[in-house]
This record gives sequence, C-alpha cells and structure tokens, in this order.
Amino acid sequence: MPDQLSLSSRQRDDLRTIAAMIVPASDEYKVPGADDPAIQAGMLATLGRDTGLVTAALDHLARLADQPLAELDAERRDAVAQEFRKHGGAAAAALVRVVLQCYYRDDRVLRSLGLELRAPFPKGYVLPDGDWSLLDPVKAKAGTLRRAP
Repeated sequence: MPDQLSLSSRQRDDLRTIAAMIVPASDEYKVPGADDPAIQAGMLATLGRDTGLVTAALDHLARLADQPLAELDAERRDAVAQEFRKHGGAAAAALVRVVLQCYYRDDRVLRSLGLELRAPFPKGYVLPDGDWSLLDPVKAKAGTLRRAP
C-alpha cells in the first residue's frame, strides 16, 4: 500500500502548494485549504492506484516550474498552473481529482456544507439485527440463470 514515502520530499511540497491553489482556505466559511496537514496526510495515505498519475503530474509541474512551486512568485506560479492545465492530460485530471476527493472527505468541510458526518441511510433509524425484510422484494423475483462469459 503506497504511503507518503512513494512521493519525494519535493513532490510532497509541490502537492501541498498546488492543493492550496486548487482549494484555498476560507475564513468566511471557516474551512481549511487543501494544503491543511490533516488533508495532506489523507491524500498521501490514500493515493493507491493514482500514485503513478499523481507522480507524473507532479513531475510535469516540476519541469514547467524548474524549481519548487512554493518558491515561485504568485504570478509565475499561476502561469505554470495554467500551462499545466492545458497540457497535463490525464495526470492533471487525476491530481485534481485526488485533491478534491480528499478535501471533501474532511469532517470540517462536510460540516461547513451542512452535511452530517455519517451515512445518510437509515437517517437515524436502527435496523434490528436479523431483519431481512428489506430483501423480500428481491426474494420474490424469479431466479435468472445466465451463461457465464
């Protein structure tokens, strides 16, 4: 299982910088940016199958910037991000998806959106153990046999 060691120190720093550009912190809505340490830890812990694409995206950003993103002035960093967006392809899309998925899993962000920190079903109703009545409509259907491919 990939962990934070699958990215170099520079890649982790660039990930933190680009994440803050994608979702900056907001005092108005009382939410952290995507560069928040807890959100970053979640990203690094759950890269999984996206590790290759995220690494490719961060390598592409490094080539465009020619130095760590955090060291660029804001104008140059924005220019690099625009260029990356135009030509980053699937790697750029994967990087943005990873950042947003991890950001919107954070409890603070969910609360700010007015969402409850639990699954929406069964809306507070506890289903008794062993109550399989929800499956009655499925059991009532005739069985279907299909040839396996």
